[in-house]
Amino acid sequence: MARSTIAVLFGGCSEEHDVSVKSAMEIAASVDEAGYDAIYVGITRSGVWMTCERPGPAWEDGDCRPAVISPDRSTHGLLVEDGGGWRAVRLDAVFPVLHGRFGEDGAVQGLLELSGIPYVGCDVQSSAICMDKSLAYVVARGAGIATPEFRVVTEADPVPLDELEYPVFVKPARSGSSFGVSKVDGPDRLDEAIRDARRFDAKVLVEQAVPGTEVGCAVLGSGSDLVVGEVDRIELSHGIFRIHQETDPEQGSENAVITIPAPVSDEQRDRIRATATDIYSALGCSGLARVDMFLLDDGSVVLNEVNTLPGFTSYSRYPRMMAAAGIDGPELVDRCLSSAMGR
Repeated sequence: MARSTIAVLFGGCSEEHDVSVKSAMEIAASVDEAGYDAIYVGITRSGVWMTCERPGPAWEDGDCRPAVISPDRSTHGLLVEDGGGWRAVRLDAVFPVLHGRFGEDGAVQGLLELSGIPYVGCDVQSSAICMDKSLAYVVARGAGIATPEFRVVTEADPVPLDELEYPVFVKPARSGSSFGVSKVDGPDRLDEAIRDARRFDAKVLVEQAVPGTEVGCAVLGSGSDLVVGEVDRIELSHGIFRIHQETDPEQGSENAVITIPAPVSDEQRDRIRATATDIYSALGCSGLARVDMFLLDDGSVVLNEVNTLPGFTSYSRYPRMMAAAGIDGPELVDRCLSSAMGR
């Protein structure tokens, strides 16, 4: 039986470029074993698309050729520069290993919808909703899911000094990971934190801190093929969770311990997994997502955020939660691609 040809997109213009490269490296290690022929398409920080031999820190230095995904459905794949012209390469699916802006906000998903090529992950609408934390909270609340109290600050809006109790978290509304996120214990640092968040997005969220433990759950597939992974827990010694911004995250975090499976009761684990499933469904997710939540002392669960293209690095939470549920790297990649091509 012929092997399917897929394109793995990685890199990108967002602040999570380096994380994306690392994720693509791990996926590349599993693609062949999963039974696919892969073409690797890297996107530079300035937005230039090129094929390359393999993802890696110096991928741009190898044998690269300009390449783009054609929105023309008759092409159904890549246009690769070849001998002064362009050669069409038909694709069976695309794995967009792009984190943050232009990767999990619906932008690349829109291009792939135009092209007619199946792709891994959530669709345009759910990607856009989940990327904008304020929109995700509004939709989740409408479905009866608990969220933090929050206010949105834009350039034209006054800073809500008296509307929330401190401490608060100030974060870009539409940015990935913890870039631009600050914990603020009093009004004297609020303006500074908002300025820092605005380096990443003009729309800023000021969110009341939730007095609970950070937990997460990996979700894969949709409908009758939905798989809910193991639950993890993050314990912080200080500060906030910033593992993707640390110098050597492969060696662990300087302020966080991630435990998988989470040391919680069976009842709490079931509630976390059920809530993650409800959130995934309410926000229209499909393909895969990591649902981050807070577990409160009374056993209730509050939404934190949803990552529609979570990290696949060696230290990332999503593949580790799936591995704890018995799904290793090659099987996870295969399930992601099979789900995409079966939609």
